[in-house]
Amino acid sequence: MESGFATEEELVAEGLACRRGERLVFTGLDCRLPAGGALVLRGSNGSGKSSLLRLFATLLTPAAGRLLWGGVPVMRDAARYRAAVHYVGHLDATKPALTPREMLHFWAALRGSAAPAIEHALAAFALDAVADRPCRWLSAGQRRRLALARLVAAPAPIWLLDEPNAALDGDGEARLATLIAEHRAVGGRVAMATHQPAVLNDAAVFMLDDFAASADAALAAWQ
Repeated sequence: MESGFATEEELVAEGLACRRGERLVFTGLDCRLPAGGALVLRGSNGSGKSSLLRLFATLLTPAAGRLLWGGVPVMRDAARYRAAVHYVGHLDATKPALTPREMLHFWAALRGSAAPAIEHALAAFALDAVADRPCRWLSAGQRRRLALARLVAAPAPIWLLDEPNAALDGDGEARLATLIAEHRAVGGRVAMATHQPAVLNDAAVFMLDDFAASADAALAAWQ
């Protein structure tokens, strides 16, 4: 079990806009993610679900608006904020020659974790039996489980998950749902992009298509 994250700090987005190339993907987005909160991002392909998660992860710079963590703009102390974030994108980011156990140690070291919960992470996603096999032998579902297992190996209060159920079977989905519930129960926060029906209890749901329509109007006004 991870340590508690129940603090008063919230992740807050104010008037966020995202531009990719010449296209304004969305604009005017406001939301907040408090302790124990969950945000589900829905929408059509290209509506900006992944882009919003990348903004939350500071992998993209907002075209307008700002992000605050604990009331402080995240870029004022980017290192502190990034230490609070786990981002799992579309790519599983595994090295074919390394084993799952080695990958988890590598990821935990990148986060500066002095005592990573490697065995707990492997067990959480039923990777014990393949923990010492090269990742090139893993199935797509096992590689996805491994990517998600880093959430357990080195805990962080904010989980940003981009289509986390991709390639998972029913057992993998159930394990992920259990871990998300446990994470939220101790004050963790989750933002998830998904095409699936609602998968998180009591989650705020954002339809990115609604903000894309506003972006189209704004872009037309600028031209």
